[in-house]
Amino acid sequence: MAIETERKFLVKTEFLHLAVKELNIVQAYLSIDPDKTIRLRIADKTAFLTIKSRPLNNSISRNEWEVHIPLNDAEEMMSICLPGRIIKTRYLIPSGKHTFEVDVFHEKNEGLIIAEIELNSDDEFFNKPSWLGEEVTGMPQYYNANLIK
Repeated sequence: MAIETERKFLVKTEFLHLAVKELNIVQAYLSIDPDKTIRLRIADKTAFLTIKSRPLNNSISRNEWEVHIPLNDAEEMMSICLPGRIIKTRYLIPSGKHTFEVDVFHEKNEGLIIAEIELNSDDEFFNKPSWLGEEVTGMPQYYNANLIK
């Protein structure tokens, strides 16, 4: 089991020129409830099944299990997922010893851009680039699981 500690921000200015990698992502959910989410993600030609718990003890950290699965299985499993899909392009942007994952959402969530950074602890220091806007960590309306609705 891994612990995920993640902070999220809206993006306020241009960032694309900083990206070192781009991924096209489709994701859907098998389960969404207050205690856990079970997500299916296809990123380019790689597929993952991910289970996440609710945040632990009033922190931004939570349990996360992510397993690589065959692409063909993921494509078939998409048909039994809950209604709704998230379509986004993810850009990886190095920043000091961290990497921001910047998601540009498409279709129903067009115009939304969220940057995420994974940390080792809730209070770990990181450089905050000027293109980051308001922090939205812990705001349910910005959880991917809620963006399918």
